[in-house]
Amino acid sequence: MSNQVRASHILLMYQGSMRSSATRSKEDARTHMDQIKSELDSGGSFENLARQHSDCPSGAKGGDLGSFGRGQMVKEFEDTAFALQVGATSDVIETPFGFHLIKRTG
Repeated sequence: MSNQVRASHILLMYQGSMRSSATRSKEDARTHMDQIKSELDSGGSFENLARQHSDCPSGAKGGDLGSFGRGQMVKEFEDTAFALQVGATSDVIETPFGFHLIKRTG
């Protein structure tokens, strides 16, 4: 089992999520993320959607977070990233930071 993965993500924060300055409600963030997931499922580019929508600074790089090991990300994020096959994209997950879509890139 690999002790490092490389991943990209799209993050939508909401009012009250950790480190958030977003004004959207949790429900609005989830609805918007479901729309982004639908675009991905219809062949949309993960990198382009990250640039357009992600609240994380990594959005400017198409969502690329680089490589990371166990213990570097919050548990929900880490568990999902490590469980994905390279090239696969997760369902919508929630962490204390908001809603994410994660694509394992390595």
